[in-house]
Amino acid sequence: MSKEPTQTTGAHETFEGDYRPSVSAAAPVPTQISVNPTDIEFLMRLADALNTTLDLQTLLKRTADLVRAVIDYRIFAILLVNDRTNDLRMRFQIGHTAEAERMRVKMGQGIVGQVAQERRAILVNDVTKAENYINVNPQVRSELAVPLIVKNRLIGVIDIQSEQPIYFKTEHQRLLQLTATRIGQAIENARLYTRVARQAQTLEVLNEISREITSILDVSELLERIGQLLRRVIDYQMFSVWLVNERERILENQFGLRFGERFSPKETIPLDRGLVGAAIAEHRPIRVGDVRKDSRYHMVNPETRSEMAVPLIYKGKVIGVLDIEHTRSYYFNEDHERALTTLAGQIAISIENARLYQRVTQQEQRLEHDLEMAREVQLRLLPPVKPKHKLAEFSARFIPARTIGGDLYDLIQYDANRSAIVLGDVSGKAAPAALYAALVSGIMRSAAGQSLSPSAVLKILNDSLQERKVDSQYVVMLYSVWNDDNRTLQIANAGATQPIICRSGEVETIKAEGFPLGLFPNVEYEEFSISTQPGDSIVFFSDGITDAENDAEEMFGDERLKAIIKKNHQKSASKIADCILAEVGKFQRGREHFDDETLVVLKVL
Repeated sequence: MSKEPTQTTGAHETFEGDYRPSVSAAAPVPTQISVNPTDIEFLMRLADALNTTLDLQTLLKRTADLVRAVIDYRIFAILLVNDRTNDLRMRFQIGHTAEAERMRVKMGQGIVGQVAQERRAILVNDVTKAENYINVNPQVRSELAVPLIVKNRLIGVIDIQSEQPIYFKTEHQRLLQLTATRIGQAIENARLYTRVARQAQTLEVLNEISREITSILDVSELLERIGQLLRRVIDYQMFSVWLVNERERILENQFGLRFGERFSPKETIPLDRGLVGAAIAEHRPIRVGDVRKDSRYHMVNPETRSEMAVPLIYKGKVIGVLDIEHTRSYYFNEDHERALTTLAGQIAISIENARLYQRVTQQEQRLEHDLEMAREVQLRLLPPVKPKHKLAEFSARFIPARTIGGDLYDLIQYDANRSAIVLGDVSGKAAPAALYAALVSGIMRSAAGQSLSPSAVLKILNDSLQERKVDSQYVVMLYSVWNDDNRTLQIANAGATQPIICRSGEVETIKAEGFPLGLFPNVEYEEFSISTQPGDSIVFFSDGITDAENDAEEMFGDERLKAIIKKNHQKSASKIADCILAEVGKFQRGREHFDDETLVVLKVL
């Protein structure tokens, strides 16, 4: 193994080839740390560098540079103590693997854990002879770790490693200890500043949230907005609002988010069950670091590890509970609890105001509310982002004929090279069609998660809809998968409108056929592959495009659509989609749409 570079720092000696035999595995901290004039000069430079920033990451980066000025290391890490879990986590590193960076080191575990537990520096000349060494990098041979102690409190460890045995010297240890003292204080100052700044920002956000939610008089809208705004304060993974049903003495879930998606548990909860029940009974927040260790916990989300429940109190009476959860143990802290408790009082008032308003206008708003919620659900079924590929560009447009409609489309990225393009049309209109579309979309999303071929997905969908058969309901769907490696498109069709491809200005229909989904059992679907070329445009569309009518009751038709695609084939996918909808709108001349208009454009780059 080649030697690491020679290290020379001012008046310090050169350590090249200085391999001393029979050095003990661990060298304890000297009781006295001598300081020479060169050290004083270095410490002054150190203080100047550390005192010019209060940003923690910038500070850690400067620390790494400063330590390199003392020791020419290859592998470096700063691990800081997590006060909630009392373990060490890597906050900055150079030369470590991703696996090492994710490790959580317990007190006493390995050399770093031993340094933290014993609060003393340890120099190991040959880690292969150290019984407690954690062998993450088999190339490492020597290690030097120094604790970061501020006001007699351990805050972390600086750890450097070498691929050479007996690489670190006593002089290295002495200088690193001098450095650690200043670095530890600077890190603590930066953390304190970050916490104060975060608290000030949290108070500002809470003020903004309070002002905004007081103007919302619809309970559902209010709770959804609270869920969105609360994420600015606490990065939760699961959030729910439980309101008290006094007549039945139960808690009912009024709103829930689970990993960013709407989630509504079917069960209701007795007022004395779970951590939410404890928050009601004790009229105070309940914060649990590990729900598996709390006998009061009632499982709703199996992924939950930490949870915080805060009662909503209005005029001395608990009207509900805010409940947030996370998959990491001991995730929520005192700052989170303080922020949520501060907000809970205003939320309780806002909820009561909204309830009063709804009771007054309930009959008038019921239909409108139902339609708005259905549209919200439908829009959530649409893809939030488009797939990213080097050789393909996607664009999609959707115009429902009514407040809600029966068309659905999706763009699902399987992996870095493959994405599914889905376009379907449910029989019927308005709410029934939208609900059936939601059912279809949910089943399809579940199947697509397995990265299956188009024909396999359509078969699963058809079989599932047969199991949940609804009279007079079916769906036509085109399912295709783009492969960016070889510019191919796999296609399977279940009765949907056939897509159009334009190549070098020549336009033709892609002949793909099949039975609609949900009508017949045990259907097999054909699948074939299309090889594309750069510049090709493929347009997937619902029949609402070609069936659009003008005042003379003429249909827009395939020929007009092909002419538009041919005329604009050199444009981007987004421009092609815009041109098509603009021409359809001009053709209709403001006439009311009788069918949803949906299209997806794939442009080969």
